[in-house]
Amino acid sequence: MDIIILGIESSCDDTSAAIIHNGFISSNKIANQDIHREYGGVVPELASRAHQQNIVPVVESAIRNAGIKKQDISAVAFTRGPGLMGALLVGSSFAKGFTLSRKIPLIDVNHLHAHILSVFLQTKGENKAQPPFPFLCLLVSGGHTQILIVHDYLKSEIIGQTIDDAAGEAFDKCAKVMGLPYPGGPFIDKYAAEGNPLAFSFNKPQIKELDFSFSGLKTSFLYFLRDKLKEEKDFIDKNQADICASIQHSIITILMEKLILASKKTGIQHIALAGGVSANSGLRKGLIEGGIQNNWHVYIPEVKYSTDNAAMIALTGYHKFMLGEYGNLADTPFARIKSQL
Repeated sequence: MDIIILGIESSCDDTSAAIIHNGFISSNKIANQDIHREYGGVVPELASRAHQQNIVPVVESAIRNAGIKKQDISAVAFTRGPGLMGALLVGSSFAKGFTLSRKIPLIDVNHLHAHILSVFLQTKGENKAQPPFPFLCLLVSGGHTQILIVHDYLKSEIIGQTIDDAAGEAFDKCAKVMGLPYPGGPFIDKYAAEGNPLAFSFNKPQIKELDFSFSGLKTSFLYFLRDKLKEEKDFIDKNQADICASIQHSIITILMEKLILASKKTGIQHIALAGGVSANSGLRKGLIEGGIQNNWHVYIPEVKYSTDNAAMIALTGYHKFMLGEYGNLADTPFARIKSQL
């Protein structure tokens, strides 16, 4: 019997739908929302309205591209949270309506849990290396930074997390201070490739054990630019590449030091990277180099599956479906993360 899962992702500003067929990707469609660039960040009300406009054509495109009919779908998996409440409501409402009309199971998915499983995404015929359980996962996004022990497809244990700001937020806020467009993280990554990562240094947080902190780093960066601009008005323009390389190096160093400590404490040598910031080329390179130095087996999702996408939602839904872990129409979205995945 074929198991076909329709996945729906609408946690922030990307509307995505995907089809997972017997555990493999058949299609993955994403509609982006460029309007937020004008405001320097995601505007929740605009995001919700755009999701309403995009969700039907995106789902239709995913079904058509997979070469199936809606009657073939076994269940619908949707992002329940965390995310923007209005955006989540659009996706969850569509999923509930679809399953109700087709009389098929509804499966709620934790967005962060799905990011972890992105390392398992592949199309039929591919033979990508996949991590054995248990493995460590560094989950890095705009709103979350965590180190987890992943025990199986549906069970993860958080062993370290940020006590204030997330790494992705640090990238975007530092970019904003520099006057770079939104989202700033990819621009820092782009310019960092041409700069000297050791050109400038910033205060490094002293946090015990496996937790992170990025608020002090952001403050240090802000004061650094303030003082330099007093001395030289065009300091940022003249040193843009070196500034980007230096702040990126600082953030990656903090992440890698904690990950190395986590590996030593747990004895786990299989290491995965996940979350939107896993698209950062510097972090991907840093993890690969760290793997060589520490004899790790490293697993990194393709860039197209690093950022928000419905394929990871559908795959998580597939594994929940196989165990009969269904949701129900009473399930409501949640904006903030729960304490445990």
